Amino acid sequence: MESDAYSFQTGVKHTFTTVDYVLFGSILCVSASIGLFYAIKDRNRQTTREFLMAGGDMNPLPVSLSLLASFMSAITLLGDPAEMYIYTTMYFWIGLAYLFVAFGAAHVFIPIFYRLRVTSAYEVGVRTANVTGAFRGMYSVSL
Repeated sequence: MESDAYSFQTGVKHTFTTVDYVLFGSILCVSASIGLFYAIKDRNRQTTREFLMAGGDMNPLPVSLSLLASFMSAITLLGDPAEMYIYTTMYFWIGLAYLFVAFGAAHVFIPIFYRLRVTSAYEVGVRTANVTGAFRGMYSVSL
């Protein structure tokens, strides 16, 4: 009997075991505990800006984990092993380029966003659109 064969080859349906459920539940509990901790700790924050920016004094570890989670999607985690298997070491160069891009973003864009006190690239675009709209208005009045 081949116990490690894929289910589409054998027709055997593989399900979670007790260990899988315990690990899954513990990960959910840890995530919920972190959320509850910060909800109780920061319940006196009044404004949305304080909430989104964490008052500017949050520990770098949760910030970096949040950035990592937003860069790495579930599709990436599921698809990258298959891509590496199909394209072998050529896919390594994409990963290497990814590190350079992340390094560049961390040292070029993040300091700019921090100085502008914005929470997203969208907010930068809105501010830029407002400025260029004002210049367009002044230009049309001068004609």
